[in-house]
Amino acid sequence: MSPRDWIDLSQDSETGIETLRAHFEGHAYDPHWHDSYLIGVTEQGVQQFNCRRQRHSSTRGKVFMLEPGEIHDGEAPEDASFTYSSLYIDPQWLMRELRLVYGEVPCGYELHFDVSLTADAPLAQAISVAFKALQSKELRIVRQSALDALFDKLTHHVRWRMRMGGSPRLPSVALQARDYLHAHMAEDIGLDDLARVVGTDRFRLTRAFKAAFGMPPHAYFIQLRLARARRMLALGVSPSAAAADLGFADQSHLGRWFRRAYGLTPAHYRRRCSNVPD
Repeated sequence: MSPRDWIDLSQDSETGIETLRAHFEGHAYDPHWHDSYLIGVTEQGVQQFNCRRQRHSSTRGKVFMLEPGEIHDGEAPEDASFTYSSLYIDPQWLMRELRLVYGEVPCGYELHFDVSLTADAPLAQAISVAFKALQSKELRIVRQSALDALFDKLTHHVRWRMRMGGSPRLPSVALQARDYLHAHMAEDIGLDDLARVVGTDRFRLTRAFKAAFGMPPHAYFIQLRLARARRMLALGVSPSAAAADLGFADQSHLGRWFRRAYGLTPAHYRRRCSNVPD
């Protein structure tokens, strides 16, 4: 981060929604994903990001929408900057709330955004109102009303999609490798070890994995650990304990990767989301 970059983060205690407002010049984030739905508005500048194998440019007033697990990055054009505000919404909480909107949600389905970027002005306004209500810790009735208005506008851009397990279109070695990484998240796994488990060589595995998930196995493995670390930190787990539990060499090792993905240190994130003192 440059000296002029900044991040303001907080978490609503009732809903668990994280509100984040940030400003960056040049590079902001390495490719990463979140376990939450991300809905935000670009306030100033040009916010460039890659998602769903496309390059997007979000300008003032545009809305970006990302699903859990969608790989994305972030940067401004050379010699430029951008400012944005966003909401990070827990999928299970969002499903419960949207059942009130839709009446009944089909079993085995999940929420899907039709697009990653839209110029929907009413939706942008609803996001901004909800963001301010949550961040300023407005009265509960005000926060709930703002979120209800947001969900009403959001329904124009969502549909229900059958929850996918293993897609038959993806290489079986990539799916097996992904499942193995999830099951052995805290272990020091070598690429040769992973290839041996799924019955191929590491070169074919890397190509298949990157084609399936948009990044090579080592990058996916790190992001998997970071996503778990983020959840642990939000619950008040110390950075050193999270690092040890997830197989990082030490707290500084976790910190380097965490900052590259999220733009702030594990201690800062924990402090703003859990209110637990350092």
